[in-house]
Amino acid sequence: MPVVAAAGDRVPVEAFAQRGGYSLPTLSPDGKYLAVAVEQGEDHAVVVFLVSDMTHPKSLLRLPASQLANDIRWVGPERLVVELAKSFGSLDRPVALGEIIASDADGKRILPIFNRDWVDGRGGTQRTADDGYATIASVPPKTNGHFYMQTYMWDDEKDTWLYDVDASTGVRHLIGQINLSNMDFLMDADGNVRYAEGVDISNKHVVYRMQGGRWVQLADEDGDNRFNPVAFSQDKQHLYALTSVKAGPYSLVQTNADGTQPQLLAKDDFGSIGEVQWTPQNEPISAAPATGVPTPIVINGTQPLAQVYQALYAKFPNQFVRFSSFSEDGTVLIFEVGSDRDPGTYYLYDMRAKKIVSLFSASTSIDPEKMGKRVPMHFTASDGMSLEAILTVPKGADMNNLPMVLLPHGGPIGVQDDWFFDTDAQFLASRGYLVLQVNYRGSGSRGPGFSDAGYGQWGTRIQQDLIDGVKWAEAQHFADPKRVCVFGASFGGYSAMMTVVRAPGMFKCAIGEAGIYDLAMMYDKGDIKDTKYGKNYLKQAIGNDPSDLAANSPDKLADKIDVPVLLIHGEADERAPFAQAKAMRAALETAHKPYEWLTKPKEGHGFYKEENLVDMYNHVQAFLEKNIGPGVQAN
Repeated sequence: MPVVAAAGDRVPVEAFAQRGGYSLPTLSPDGKYLAVAVEQGEDHAVVVFLVSDMTHPKSLLRLPASQLANDIRWVGPERLVVELAKSFGSLDRPVALGEIIASDADGKRILPIFNRDWVDGRGGTQRTADDGYATIASVPPKTNGHFYMQTYMWDDEKDTWLYDVDASTGVRHLIGQINLSNMDFLMDADGNVRYAEGVDISNKHVVYRMQGGRWVQLADEDGDNRFNPVAFSQDKQHLYALTSVKAGPYSLVQTNADGTQPQLLAKDDFGSIGEVQWTPQNEPISAAPATGVPTPIVINGTQPLAQVYQALYAKFPNQFVRFSSFSEDGTVLIFEVGSDRDPGTYYLYDMRAKKIVSLFSASTSIDPEKMGKRVPMHFTASDGMSLEAILTVPKGADMNNLPMVLLPHGGPIGVQDDWFFDTDAQFLASRGYLVLQVNYRGSGSRGPGFSDAGYGQWGTRIQQDLIDGVKWAEAQHFADPKRVCVFGASFGGYSAMMTVVRAPGMFKCAIGEAGIYDLAMMYDKGDIKDTKYGKNYLKQAIGNDPSDLAANSPDKLADKIDVPVLLIHGEADERAPFAQAKAMRAALETAHKPYEWLTKPKEGHGFYKEENLVDMYNHVQAFLEKNIGPGVQAN
């Protein structure tokens, strides 16, 4: 019988629940300062250090409750701007608030640049309310105290605006505008607006090029080809873009400034190019596929920074190196090193002194030596499609006949699991379970055709891909067919219930966290329905035929669930409202099915407070042990 990790050997639950750490390290133009986003529990701040003395912060900018830095940019040697975000739960990435503030390096002269409240700024400047939201588009290659800001106004769903903003005074000058909402602008090194790219109100990808003073939409051959402009070279002669041919994986190309004469720089036949490392002059030096174990493709081996990158990659074997930030002259570099077992560590490299200094870790609670190995593999689905699976193997275990947990990811469209550290997967592996994650149809990182294949397939083909993955793991004797459970969050919570419905007898238990269980309810409750884009997305993703919605809603199929269920939900969830969990509970009760229940007030889409995460992991651990743990009689 497979043995789940003994309690005395386990990594403490608290290690996986601990929130906090450092992120977004950004060097000032002269390399003198380092600004960092810091999270300690529920407290967030932007901290500025002198690079010469990282032991004591020069300044600390505390952010309001539940707010955090979404982007940090230096606009001069002594001034920076911060884009703010709000966390609504642990499952979703922080959502940009659309507000921007500026501060001096010493924490003084704080100025609200874009703010939805009428305020007397902490720097003493009064502003009227900004009725919309804004993001930092970019900063000039040579900092001059200004930055570029994109804005979208609540009462205008037809326009996106671009401003040149003085970060000391807040004065804005309009430099670009397009009659489409939620677009992203691309500028050249002189600040000239050259491209606009995004998704229109009908969820269709569109790209426009500025030509002769007006926007011209680029041709998209029957929707099968995609052209995503990414960056201009500093000399403005070359454009770098991600391109998809016949809806396949994205490749990295170099073109002329007008997008003509593309030259292939990096590609992968299975997955899209995802990780690209750039010089300070916007020249790509390496790229790596977004699927499998990311192995860098060196683009120009004679480029000095490409040689630096290869040397760093050799210095940190079995890990991935990302360039994070440069000084303006390119002589000081911040880089990150991470892996499947390491959430990440940041280093400073002074290229003049040829000295590397360790700065801080993304997580202080995780010991990489105690984590499991993550193994990307391919398998063939029942209809012949090749899919990616990622297996997390308990440390020290042979991948043979192990108790297994299927862990479907959320989304579903455009989201994917990858090789890098995954908290839930590593928690489960630390308890002795093999963890299976499947990048089913609809997932990202394999091109638009693969992502679009998930529309209209929530309860059908996507679930079959997950089920096929379990069958494959069992056929390879990786998993014990008698000891398999499913645990998912958000769309993964939906899948936890639907896989049990679609494959009776395959699973021994199911755990749904912050799940969607009634598809029709999404049109009435939750934040997706609140915009025209959201409503159009729902029609495309799940349809609006009442009979189809019911046929693919777990709460309407509870009588077909043949395993114990654990439902976990935040009572203040705005994405998957608490009403979803209550509907599923009511359906299970009506069908006289066994279930357990864990909810927390004031928690959103996924638990955020550490004590609540500890409680959740303890519940998951006990529930799995009860159903597929040691001593359980397998049927």
